[in-house]
Amino acid sequence: MAPADVPGDAATIGVELVYAAGPHAVELLALRLPAGATVADALARSGWRERFGAAVFDALLPGLWGRRCELSAPLRERDRIELYRPLQVDPKEARRQRYRRDGIKRAPRR
Repeated sequence: MAPADVPGDAATIGVELVYAAGPHAVELLALRLPAGATVADALARSGWRERFGAAVFDALLPGLWGRRCELSAPLRERDRIELYRPLQVDPKEARRQRYRRDGIKRAPRR
């Protein structure tokens, strides 16, 4: 991680911001923020709202290390902020569709 924006010292923290726009399309940004910064501060500093467009960016949900969080969540050193896209299909419905299409597939017996 090569943090940008603020030089490293005891009053700053390094965080990583990640967004997967689609398969094999991952955006990664390392930031240095003042200690006590929140998820909202990191998103504002990233400039991604302007880059991806307000409509797309505002539909994304933030999380820390795979767990949904609020924009007011405080950040710690080496946190990974992830932006989640809305689901295209409910996971339960996707399983039903695969079952209807493929039926039961069992592992081969040894």
